[in-house]
Amino acid sequence: MAQDTSEMEKSLPATVRKLIRQFWRDVVSIYYANTPTWRWLKSGALVFLGFFAWMAGSVLLSVEPSWGVLTYVMAYGFLLLVWGPFTHLAVVPLTIRLRRTANHPAARWFSKNSGKVNLTIFFSLVIVFGTITPSIMMLEFSPSFSGDEAADFSGELVCNIGEEVVTCHIEDAEGVDTIEVRSGGQTIMTIDSEPYEFELQRSEIAETRSGKEFRVIFYDGDGTVLNRQVRLV
Repeated sequence: MAQDTSEMEKSLPATVRKLIRQFWRDVVSIYYANTPTWRWLKSGALVFLGFFAWMAGSVLLSVEPSWGVLTYVMAYGFLLLVWGPFTHLAVVPLTIRLRRTANHPAARWFSKNSGKVNLTIFFSLVIVFGTITPSIMMLEFSPSFSGDEAADFSGELVCNIGEEVVTCHIEDAEGVDTIEVRSGGQTIMTIDSEPYEFELQRSEIAETRSGKEFRVIFYDGDGTVLNRQVRLV
């Protein structure tokens, strides 16, 4: 009985390694599948995945600005929109062609290592884009959940950014009953009377990947959200 247990303990790691090797071979075979159908199927799947990751990261970051790691999810999706089709419509066919015909040492080296080079460049760009967050990648969501009452709403958040204090007010407020000032997922203050003026100390404003940020949420008399406006300090 003890011998059977010992054999099982030895065979389990071998089985796991075998499954991992088989999985990796399957992934590589799909990666290098180069028929027209496979090329377009893989490109389309990666575009869909990239768009989903980009939009999901954008929406979650607009709700929780303190989750800075989401910028890397957004960068992954944003770059995958282009990098996925580029890989399977250009890089993989070129690699297969070079493996058959390349004579130059550099071309032979690239044909053997193109997958590693391609992934290294891609994930390096993900880190760079996720860190610097270029404006073309960042999307600001200011959703409105109101119904017919939204047609009577107007109001613009105007702020004066000082060294220590941020002073703001709402210009041309119409249809607004209450405003809520939030930062870092916390409510800083609520104002229910005109002219909707307020002051914020810089120390009260939460730090995000893009800088110190707060948002003002507009409500009507029924407590319905009319608008959200975001300001970076």
